[in-house]
Amino acid sequence: MDIVWPRWQVEAQILAPACDNGTQRSLCNNFAMLRRPLPILALFLAGCGGDGGWNGSLEALLASSPTEFGKVMEDPGRYRVQIIYTQIDRDADNQPSFRSYAYRLNPDEYFYPASTVKLPTAALSLARLNELAIPGLDRNSVMLTGKAADFQTEATLDYASPTGLPSVGNYVRKVLVVSDNDAFNRLYEFLGQQYLNETLQRMGFDGTRIVHRLEVSLSPEEHAWTNPVRFINAGAVVYQQPDRRSDRNFLGRSPVPLGAAEIIDGERVNRPKNFSDKNAYPLEELHDTVKTLMFPESVPPERRFNLREEDYRFLWRYMSEYPSESQIEGYADGSFHPDGYVKFLMYGGSAPEIPANIRIFNKVGDAYGFLTDAAYIVDFENGIEFLLAATIYTNENQVFNDDLYEYDDIGFPFLRDLGQAIYSLELKRERAHKPDLSHLQSLRAP
Repeated sequence: MDIVWPRWQVEAQILAPACDNGTQRSLCNNFAMLRRPLPILALFLAGCGGDGGWNGSLEALLASSPTEFGKVMEDPGRYRVQIIYTQIDRDADNQPSFRSYAYRLNPDEYFYPASTVKLPTAALSLARLNELAIPGLDRNSVMLTGKAADFQTEATLDYASPTGLPSVGNYVRKVLVVSDNDAFNRLYEFLGQQYLNETLQRMGFDGTRIVHRLEVSLSPEEHAWTNPVRFINAGAVVYQQPDRRSDRNFLGRSPVPLGAAEIIDGERVNRPKNFSDKNAYPLEELHDTVKTLMFPESVPPERRFNLREEDYRFLWRYMSEYPSESQIEGYADGSFHPDGYVKFLMYGGSAPEIPANIRIFNKVGDAYGFLTDAAYIVDFENGIEFLLAATIYTNENQVFNDDLYEYDDIGFPFLRDLGQAIYSLELKRERAHKPDLSHLQSLRAP
């Protein structure tokens, strides 16, 4: 039978369905060993009734479409697939409740999160401004990044900004619309490694670690040392922050070896790559971040970001804005950034256009053969809304940094077809009350 928990209920109930095969038995055991409540509200592992002819099993849903999913389903462990799908139902007062289904969800099966870590960093950057509560300091204040060491770099201009000057707001905008790496690095430096990780831990994101800048080759010690920052409003300095060094070690406590070799400085090194000094972001926590941002009242106050209504709307707008709508020079012409550029689920990262009735609030990541997307997807015309998060690993030769990953052949098609399969399921699913999504329809750029 299905279990639907009230929207304020946060402790997951771990069901124990019959485990018919090794994959399901392993999954059941993994959940039983977790030491803390899962942030999703219920887990359906197999065959527990369903909607529109679906029996509640994501494994069965994937197996039913061999043309789209057959290759991956031959050996899902090899592709390190994990999926969470959350159905959303509204009551007569438009209040949501959530029912979640999982496939191969395992916080101990590492995947490299790549750019997905930009989402909590962007949200915490806005929250940090609220926490500081300094007159004249807001997301539009000019943010000048200095340097306190030779390896650090300054940032005093931002040509993608309407003013030509950097700010937290424009960095967040670039992070969400086209997943800009330098913009993330500046937000990481503003927050500082220790504040960023300790705040996420206090919020309950225990498995998450964000310990390095992106696309910058530095040592762990250098990543732990972040730049000085000044904020200026109306020509006056309103806040100065010195360079910071974390006095805590947030790296993985044990090695995380993956693959068989990696390319370093053009040479092949025949040993697994150790990801213990890399960022980590379990899929359940990524899924929960999207859910928390889109439905803040569904979680207790201590698990929410310190954001105001205008901050949420700012994030919602740019989480869902397509490059053609961005009015950012170099983004809007579609030559390099099609509308589906950072929309892996349903649109495979390359669709030139997305129907006007579809809106996707999400964050993606791709690196080292891993592709990940976590999204809240709505269809205004058909009254559909759902949450979906998935990751897949495509590295046939098990060599890192050789740029020979099967993104286009396997990864992007898998995420595209998965999103379409869930969307098709949602089209058939009966709802007692059509959701009122008008608060999201006004987010488009003028």
